Amino acid sequence: MPQEPSVSSTWQSLSNEAASTMERAGRSVVAVHARRRIPASGVHWRPGIVVTANHAVDRDDEITVTLPDQSTAPATLAGRDPATDLAILKISGENVPVAELGEAAALKPGNLVLVAGRTAEGTSRASLAMIAVTGPAWRAWTGGALDQILRLDRNLHPNLSGGPLIDSAGRILGINTPTLSRFTATVIPASTVDRVTAELEKRGHIGRGYFGVGMQPIPLPQKLRESLKLTNKTGVMIITVEPDGPAEKAGVLIGDILVALDSKPVSDTDDVQAHLTSEHVGKAVKVSLIRGGALTDATMIVGAHPAGDGSRFRGRGWRRGHGHFPGR
Repeated sequence: MPQEPSVSSTWQSLSNEAASTMERAGRSVVAVHARRRIPASGVHWRPGIVVTANHAVDRDDEITVTLPDQSTAPATLAGRDPATDLAILKISGENVPVAELGEAAALKPGNLVLVAGRTAEGTSRASLAMIAVTGPAWRAWTGGALDQILRLDRNLHPNLSGGPLIDSAGRILGINTPTLSRFTATVIPASTVDRVTAELEKRGHIGRGYFGVGMQPIPLPQKLRESLKLTNKTGVMIITVEPDGPAEKAGVLIGDILVALDSKPVSDTDDVQAHLTSEHVGKAVKVSLIRGGALTDATMIVGAHPAGDGSRFRGRGWRRGHGHFPGR
């Protein structure tokens, strides 16, 4: 009769598998020296391109990376996107394997995953985590659009920021960051990383639309909603208007309440953010406003964000309670 494996042998087998998985994925993981004290981690995503967390890149030059063989190489900042907390560095002439990517869409709460990083000395760092929350595409408080909600059950050591999330086969599923959620680490899915890094390679920044306003969600009184035949229970009040910006040129005033864009109801600033993606820049949008208790329409041309390279607001962005968009 076959003997069942003991608890100790099962544990040893799991331990050995985890170590092998880390070794496989770690071949493309580097340490990124772009801030004081603790370095971040990064991934050799494509030949010559290292992806890391934007918040961990405090300077634009004198950046180095520690490679898996513990040697050090210079790196050049090639682009950054504070909204998704991603930055890319260029390295050259380094014989480092590129990441083997996996698919994060199949992950479920309760799945065990590994988090990888690399220390300043070049040794591997590993952490075991659990997928806590999954969900559909969403927009972070910084304004960045992510293809999937992926949150871990805890926060991670600062050295693991910018490092990869790894599945049981050693494939990289995304990049870890603590900045997109207030409570636990968030994973930027590999599909989002691919999309953002492709644009960063071309332009050095992510093109974004610009209205030139500050906004604050407010509830709409029921009688007002009934008289104006509105379906949304909330709107977005204009609290600042930037001089000579797209909103001012369209005649938008402080105190106006935005209730629709292109006839689609606006209930929160997230609804407005959806019209500030790069494909909307330069296009006209119909703006429906409440002014003096009556509805009025205006046509606004979506502007190109004046700080599209992120240089004016690294690591900063729009916060729900503050009512402003990045750079407004």
